[in-house]
Amino acid sequence: MPKVAFTTLGCKVNQFETEAMEGLFKARGYEVVAFDQPADVYVVNTCSVTHLGERKSRQLIRRAVRTAPGATVVVTGCYAQVSPGEVEAIEGVDVIVGTQDRQRIVDLAEEAAASRRQVRAVGDIMAAAEFEDIPLLAAPGRTRAFLKIQEGCANFCTYCIIPYARGPLRSRPLASIGREAAKFVAAGFQEIVLTGIHLGAYGQDLGGAATLTDAVKTVLAVPGVARVRLGSLESIEVSDGLIALMHEDERLCPHLHLPLQAGDDAVLAAMNRHYTTAGYRELVRGIQSRVPDIAITTDIIVGFPGETAEQFANTLAFAAGMDFARIHVFPYSRRKGTPAAAFPGQVAEGEKKRRAGALQELADRQAAAFHERFVGRELAVLFEPAAGGGVEGLTGNYLRVYVDGDRGLARQLRRVRLQGLHRDGLWGEIAD
Repeated sequence: MPKVAFTTLGCKVNQFETEAMEGLFKARGYEVVAFDQPADVYVVNTCSVTHLGERKSRQLIRRAVRTAPGATVVVTGCYAQVSPGEVEAIEGVDVIVGTQDRQRIVDLAEEAAASRRQVRAVGDIMAAAEFEDIPLLAAPGRTRAFLKIQEGCANFCTYCIIPYARGPLRSRPLASIGREAAKFVAAGFQEIVLTGIHLGAYGQDLGGAATLTDAVKTVLAVPGVARVRLGSLESIEVSDGLIALMHEDERLCPHLHLPLQAGDDAVLAAMNRHYTTAGYRELVRGIQSRVPDIAITTDIIVGFPGETAEQFANTLAFAAGMDFARIHVFPYSRRKGTPAAAFPGQVAEGEKKRRAGALQELADRQAAAFHERFVGRELAVLFEPAAGGGVEGLTGNYLRVYVDGDRGLARQLRRVRLQGLHRDGLWGEIAD
């Protein structure tokens, strides 16, 4: 039996796409093995969000080439899409396929192996018109199931390469979403995470025929669905209907990831973010009043070109007043091909590091305060094996919980009495 190994960099969308490609190989008779094991085919699913992501992508490609010199090395994902020439120049790469045409990946790998010639299958992503609907052919080996329902981005933030890597908006049809969700339930998954590159724009390319709320309702209507969680959303795309559904149906997890990116209006404008701090604050306060236990998590970029010390202080003060459950802190990464790369006032690396440290200190305090609110309460936790032994899991509002127990708890949804802070989450005991 031929063997294939995968490695994935980047976001949950990439993780979903790797699982879909694994299914395609399994359907053709391949055994999926660990990336550090001998294999006939190695697939590197790359990231291009930051320079670090691209550097790690190149390192993993070269590792695959060294691990098995005679194997077929396939490079796919965002880095392959935006910089195919750089990937092509890496010695030992056999197949280059971007962020489209992944349904052909097994054929492309076998074509390269048979011909011993490099195969380049990177098309014009900006011309893509339809969602690439790759059906689930094998159950993912994880506790939560990621279901990609949307592709492409229309935001064109000045710092971001993703619209150029993923192309225009394309939405998965509701019927396909329902079918795939049913497969996850049949495979024993308790939680389905809806993901997309520009998730809040779901349905905009369908002429008003469907919205993100419709997609959520489609999944919730599948018999046996215990939990649905949403991936990252733009704040201005959070609808009243979506919040009403979260309030009414406890299966829709009370957790929203709403990237802020900056707490200063001038910086937001330079980033081409389409909201103000006042509008963001009003939205979050309204959501928190309607769903009191909700976790609002966010992303913030520090050291954007031209960001002054005063503007960073505004971001720090704004974030301090928002009661975020978690802040993901990102020093600005200069991306060739984006407008911000040519902006004046590039912030020195040392200053970006200092600002990131200051914001991370605030993030740690806020995370601890949010967790402490739930000590003494009972919440449902979906368990998964812990890396260091034992078990851990997530509540609906994204609290990480640790308990004594064995791996037999994995994929179980159990009530837990939360007793105190522990590592990056809470310690508890099974209550049911």
